Order: sequence, then structure tokens, then C-alpha cells
Amino acid sequence: MRAQTRHQLKQDRFSRVTIDAAEATAHWSVEHKNKVIAGAAIVLVVAAAAFGSWYFMNQQDLKASAQLSQAVRTLDTPVRQAGMPAQPEFPTFASDKERATEARKQLQAVAEQYPHTKSADFARYFVALTAETLGDHAAAESQFKTVASVHNADLAALANLALASVYRDTNRPKDAIAIYKKLIDKPTGTVSKVTAQLELGETYHANAQPVEAKQIYEQVQKENPTSPIAPSPAYQIATQRLQELK
Repeated sequence: MRAQTRHQLKQDRFSRVTIDAAEATAHWSVEHKNKVIAGAAIVLVVAAAAFGSWYFMNQQDLKASAQLSQAVRTLDTPVRQAGMPAQPEFPTFASDKERATEARKQLQAVAEQYPHTKSADFARYFVALTAETLGDHAAAESQFKTVASVHNADLAALANLALASVYRDTNRPKDAIAIYKKLIDKPTGTVSKVTAQLELGETYHANAQPVEAKQIYEQVQKENPTSPIAPSPAYQIATQRLQELK
């Protein structure tokens, strides 16, 4: 009943707002009857098409989400110890490679069957992760770049962070450094400023740039102070890295 009452109030307010406008345009409408009818028809067609698209996409999202959940469960399936036989009642994989290969197939199916859904964006991200696990750096890089351009800032940040890792693995530290700096300037809920800073420091260190690495770690210490009561993990990591640079 309350929902019906709120709906009725909204309808009444809408009526009061529009009735004056309707009366003011009544005379014009009589003189331009054919144009009004044509315009109304166009509005109805557009509205119907919009509703149809929304309904279709909603259904697509539901199907994609269900398939994505199954693929993620595959990624979570345990890898059994070497020499241990498979047990049908307890699904396992013989190796990380076998698991990644099967999950990748499932994830690619989601991305290909439902390309314009949000689930497809997440599927592409996981496809890239499985590609990296399988040593396919080119495919991982391509997929991470695609996901890094999506509107979901949190997912895009994760993709950029992973893309920087691909660059480091393929001996392109300058490209990785550029991404870390961008993530530092625009942190998100999934990739914090300090996370990007520590990764940048690691990259400088690995690339024989101790001065730059030291500056980053000192900045982390300054921005993440510690105390005996509430020790800061970021401060402790930065301190350890600084000691390694000596």
C-alpha cells in the first residue's frame, strides 16, 4: 500500500507540473496536428526501442554473470599434489597450467558471447591473468590494455597494475614506471596510492635506479607514519627496502 501511495503522489505531482504546459500548447497543437502526431509516434518508437535494449542487455548481463561465476569457480579449483590421483567427487586440476587453460576457455566464451556486458569486462581481465599464467605475454598485454580503458575505474586500475607487471616481465621498465606514476596520481578503491608507490620503488630498484627508489620509499615513510600502537605495514616495507638499498 505504501508503495502504491508513493507512486500515486508522484503521478499527481507529474500531472500538476505538466497540465499547465499542456494547456499552453493546446492551441499550437491544433494548428500543427499532423506534426504533433508524427512527433509523438517517433517518441513512442524511440521509447520502445530503448526499453527493448535495456531489457535485452539486462538479460544478457544475467546470463553473462552466471557464466562468469562458473569460470571464477574454475580458477578457484584446487591443484592436487604431484602423484595424487584425481577424485571425481572432489574436482581438482593436475597443474596451474591445466587450470588456467580450462578457465581461459570459459572466460573467453563469456567475453565473446556477451561482449557488451559488464561481466565481459571482468572476463577479459581474468583472461589476461590466465594468459600471463600460461606465459602468453602478448595476449595478456592486449587484454589488459582493453580492460584498462573501461569506464569502471576500479577495474581499469587493476588492469593497469597488471599491465605494468607484464611490462616488467618483458623488460620494459619505462612503460611500467609510466603506469605506476599514473596510478599514484589517480588512486582508486582497488589500487591505492601506496600500492603503486611500492611497486614503483621495486621497479626503480630492479632497474638500477637507487636514487629514484630511495626517494619513493622515503615518501612512503613520510606519508604513512608508524607508531608502537598502530604500526604501518607500508612504513615497515619502505624501511626494509631502504635498508636493502644501502
